[in-house]
Amino acid sequence: MSDWIIMLVSVLAAVAAVEVVRRALRSRLIGERWVLAGPLVRRCTWPAFATAVVATVYTLYEPGMAQSADTAIQRASTLAMIAAVAWLVIQSAYAVTDVVLERLHAVEGERNRRARRIRTQIALVRRVATAVIVVVALGAMLFSFPQVRALGAGLLASAGIAGVVAGIAAQSTLGNMVAGLQLAFSDAIRLDDVVVVQDEWGRIEELTLTYVVLRLWDERRLVLPVSYFTSNAFENWTRHGSRVIGTVLLRVDWSVPVEELRTELYRALREHPLWDQKDWTLQVTDVLPNGLVELRALMSAADSASAWDLRCDMREHMVTFVREKYPESLPRFRVDTP
Repeated sequence: MSDWIIMLVSVLAAVAAVEVVRRALRSRLIGERWVLAGPLVRRCTWPAFATAVVATVYTLYEPGMAQSADTAIQRASTLAMIAAVAWLVIQSAYAVTDVVLERLHAVEGERNRRARRIRTQIALVRRVATAVIVVVALGAMLFSFPQVRALGAGLLASAGIAGVVAGIAAQSTLGNMVAGLQLAFSDAIRLDDVVVVQDEWGRIEELTLTYVVLRLWDERRLVLPVSYFTSNAFENWTRHGSRVIGTVLLRVDWSVPVEELRTELYRALREHPLWDQKDWTLQVTDVLPNGLVELRALMSAADSASAWDLRCDMREHMVTFVREKYPESLPRFRVDTP
């Protein structure tokens, strides 16, 4: 009976020690100076409690404390120990990478593209690491059974055939996983990239080893297998930077004063907050068969969303300007009759 009391007191002491560490990490003295303190508390509190309890039981339990259930208790404590340690390692890795991801998420400007690439790679690598840890933990659990260890030689002998069968059965899944790593480390797409896929415009919201989630402009979600991006063409508007040049087309009569429209466009752009103060122009790009002149206005913006709003505003402004100042230049068709 005294052994059980000692174990209970030890478990309570281990839990209290973890609680002391948790409170210390949340204190101002440590929490404000060590950036890893917050993520560790958020991610590792419950795994740490579980590991402390299981490790104490696993260490202090001795055969003979419960003669009728010695084997079952030892095996359960071993399995629980493996699971708790794996859980704690996974959450610790996530806590460390959370600090890096939060810092990268705040990066803007010219360094934003590189930051998004690193975020994408970290997100995929930690998913791979989690899968590896889980597989290793499951393997350790299985090999804690003597019957499984006895079958080890036979399993290794048949590993070649089993590997071929598993490879054929999981060909699509394995292909997607390889494609996911290829996308992440080839820098083809990154988180928050603006892409056009299947005539749909959106941003990369989530990138995993098997699928990609595209958040469309109208808040719909398009989910595609990762292999789609390695075997099909798609547009990436932020491949080398987020800056985009927008286009506005105007089709007007030949009498339109092009120089006055060019001056008005520049004046309107200088007053618009979405123009990045870099590129702009207004050119006559075509004479159409229906007797109209095509004008193309170009303007640059910091990103695709800003470019879309800027284009719409400039189109509306120029249409209003032509209608009010030069109504004789509105589109018209001329017909000669005998």
